[in-house]
Amino acid sequence: MDKRIKPDEKYFTKCIMVLTTVTAIIIVAAAIITLIIHLAGGNPLAIPIIWIVAVSAIVLIWIISLPLIRLWIKNLSYVINDDRITIYKGILTKKEQNIPFRAVTDFALNRGLYDRMLGIGSVLVQTAGQSQTASGYEGYLAGLLDYQTLYDDLREKLRKIHSSGATSVEPDAEKSGAVLEEILGELRKIS
Repeated sequence: MDKRIKPDEKYFTKCIMVLTTVTAIIIVAAAIITLIIHLAGGNPLAIPIIWIVAVSAIVLIWIISLPLIRLWIKNLSYVINDDRITIYKGILTKKEQNIPFRAVTDFALNRGLYDRMLGIGSVLVQTAGQSQTASGYEGYLAGLLDYQTLYDDLREKLRKIHSSGATSVEPDAEKSGAVLEEILGELRKIS
């Protein structure tokens, strides 16, 4: 049972909202620098240069980012198999990332400000010490419209896999009590 999932179009909208936020930050920074120069009585020729640099940075960011974001999302997909999660991603270099369920320790649901505004979410896949990312998660299933159902299904599948494959490691209470009594007897002999 392979379930193929693509990020929703709202994920692209989220990326546009992030770019808009970056644009606003650049504009505010340029305005603050302009105000400081004006109040300090600095060189008035610096003000147009600041705005030319700010506008150029904004235009460059948008020209570079829009096509890259579109291509990234177009090539991003997730496949949920019975035994693993596969993440397909990449623009120039295609990457297929397989995360076996036996290595998964937990899933986390992530919904930032823009995610909540757009009604999307991300499911993060945590493994036992295998992550090489700063976030500590091995996989990231982003831009999901039906995130809660997927999250619940994955947690249930993980629970079934770990409960069926796990052996009971709880020691027998009688044996552990006898071992403790034996240790206590040895300690009394030593003292």
